[in-house]
Parts: sequence; C-alpha cells; structure tokens
Amino acid sequence: MSFKQYFSPTMGSLLLLGIASGLPLALTGGTLQAWATVSEVSLKQIGFLTLVGMAYTFKFLWAPFIDRYVPPLFGRRKGWMILTQILLGIVLIGMGLLNPQQNLIWLALLATIVAFLSATQDIAFDAYSTEVLDKEERASGAAIRTLGYRIGMIVSGGLAMVIAERWLGWGGMYMLMGCFMFVFAFVSMLSPDTKYNQAPRTLEEAFIVPFKEFFSRPEAWAILLLIILYKLGDAFASALSTTFLIRGAGFSAETVGWVNKILAVIATIVGALFGGAILSKLGLYRALMLFGILQALSNLAYWLVAVIPQNLPVMAFAIGFENLCGGMGTAAFVALIMGLCNIKYTATQFALLSALSTVGRVFLAGPLTPPIVNTMGWANFFLLTVFIAIPGLVLLRLYRQRIEAI
Repeated sequence: MSFKQYFSPTMGSLLLLGIASGLPLALTGGTLQAWATVSEVSLKQIGFLTLVGMAYTFKFLWAPFIDRYVPPLFGRRKGWMILTQILLGIVLIGMGLLNPQQNLIWLALLATIVAFLSATQDIAFDAYSTEVLDKEERASGAAIRTLGYRIGMIVSGGLAMVIAERWLGWGGMYMLMGCFMFVFAFVSMLSPDTKYNQAPRTLEEAFIVPFKEFFSRPEAWAILLLIILYKLGDAFASALSTTFLIRGAGFSAETVGWVNKILAVIATIVGALFGGAILSKLGLYRALMLFGILQALSNLAYWLVAVIPQNLPVMAFAIGFENLCGGMGTAAFVALIMGLCNIKYTATQFALLSALSTVGRVFLAGPLTPPIVNTMGWANFFLLTVFIAIPGLVLLRLYRQRIEAI
C-alpha cells in the first residue's frame, strides 16, 4: 500500500480547496444547530433549520451556467471558486452580527444564502478536481479532497464550537470563519489550471446535452437511486447529531467541540488516506461495499452513546469511528461520481449526482428526525438508521458489474 501518490502540488491544492469546500457546510448545519441549541431554540425549529441546505440538492439547476459562462479573471473553474469564496466571507461575517433567539428568521435567510454560495463553490470545485486529475490519479485525488472537505467540516464544526464557547463567542467565531474564506480565495488563485477548458458554445448545449447524455445510459435511473440511498443511513444518523450529543447525551458544546477537534481530525486523516489507498487496491465496487457496511455499523456507536449517556470515552469512540468510516466511504463515493461524469459536462453532471446525494439529508433526515426521535427515543432511532442503510447496499450489489466497469 503506497502513499506516494498523495505528495504532489495538485494534491496539495485539492487538500486546501477541499477544506474551503467543506467549511461552510457545518456553519449552516451542525454548528448552527449547536448555536441554536445553547440559545434555547425549540427542537422543532432546529429540525427545520436543516432545510436551509436545500441549495445543495438543487445545485444542478444552475450548474449549466457555471459550465457555460467564464468569469473575467482566473478562468472558468478557478474564477467561480474565487468569486464564491469572497462572497461567502462577506455573508458569514453578516451571520456573526445576528443572534438565534432574536433574529432566527434573518439568520436562517443568511444561512440559506451561504448554502447557495457554498453549493456554487462546490459546483466549480467538483468540476475543477475532476478535470485537473488524470484517470489514474482519481482514487488518490478523491481521497485527498475528501480529507480536505472533512477537515473543513471539523474546523467549522468541532473547532468552531470551542472557539465560540471559550474565546470569541458565537458571532465572533462566524466572523473568523468568514475571514478564512478570503484566505482560500487567494489559495484558489495560486492553484494549477485545469487540463480541459472548452466551455459549451450555447446555453442549450450547457443545459440540455449533459442531461440527455446521462439519461441515455441504460442504468441511469438505477444509478441515481443508488446515489440517493448509499449514504441515507449516514444522513439520518448525522442529521441532529450535535443536538443529540448536547441535549440528548448531556455533554457541553465545548466538550463536543474538543472531542471533534482532536479525535475527528485524526480519524478523518486516517480514514481518507487509507480509504484512497484501499480503493486503489480493492477497486471501486468492493471499496464501496466495504465502506458502506462500515458506515452503517458506525451508527451503532451513537446508539452506545444514547444507552450510556455522559460517558466521555464512549462519546469519543463514536465520533472517532464515525469520522473514520465516513472518510473512507466518502472517498469511494466521490470516486464513483467522478467516474460517472462525462469530461465534456463535468460541472453539470457532477452537480446532478452530488446534489442527489443530499436529498436524504435535506428532505428526509432533517424534517423526519425530530418526530422519529420524539416517538422512538434516541437509542431506537440510531438502531433504525442501520436498517435505513441496507437498501443502498442491496442496490450496489445488484449493479456490481456496472460499478466495476467504471
């Protein structure tokens, strides 16, 4: 098992840009939940705060514009990344000026704008990372950008909560995260250029041809269903995980933040790097199956936290195991999406596939988790999430030959 493929200027850029891509997600998800939770916002309102992430699900609707039009500076992919990173910095600073108790609607509105800009950044970054890599670099590239993405989520998740509770307060922390986005805009300027730069000649070509090409494939609808189901159990388990650890398991936001900061970083690094190396060895199908099973089993760790509350070692194990398995599963999942994209229509097809992967998290897990938890309790809920993961694994097995051909 070799790790040499991770040491190149391109991989370094993908790592940093992956951090930029992952940073805003927690700020409109788990960290926003924590801020609302400690501000005594009701569980029902916290559950519907997850709907601010709808932009991630519908990003394929404006992805053709990102494919078709080129910003005046830095080219088609880098130009859009830089523009969205600068705007994200401004809006995140604006969020830091508000308070969930007094300005929940305005805070949710700005969070929705952050989600839209973040989804647009993802469109450009997904296309950039697919186009800048050679075919033989995809496994390691998927792993390294997954590592960056999850580090970004940890910085704006666990580390952000520690900063908020101990030093800057919640508003000051959001302003700091906004400043980080300005730094990433500079990183984007210095990153290598992509190898494929031919934009669609017309809007019709940008909007219609990518979808027509994808849906002309015999297995198109089954692949779309697989994309939705593969991480559905994981989506339910993580939908209100921060609220569960604080309110359900009885830990302080700062304790959750410290464990996320230390163990989650280590587990993410190990998971993503080993996931890429194992992916190169096992091949895409076997890696997806192995990592999918591990993702489902990692939900049982949260069940343990629910039945043994306020036990710090158990909570630390749950967070570490979830990040280890999630890092490996996401690396293989990103490699799958890269392999399904036609290089001529990378932004639109990648946006379609990655957007569908958020359907479970935004439209099912977010709104349905609060009533399920209120009915079943946290422990039974986490057991249920293991069974929710099974249909995706069954569908993966049914389409083994197609996956192996990628």
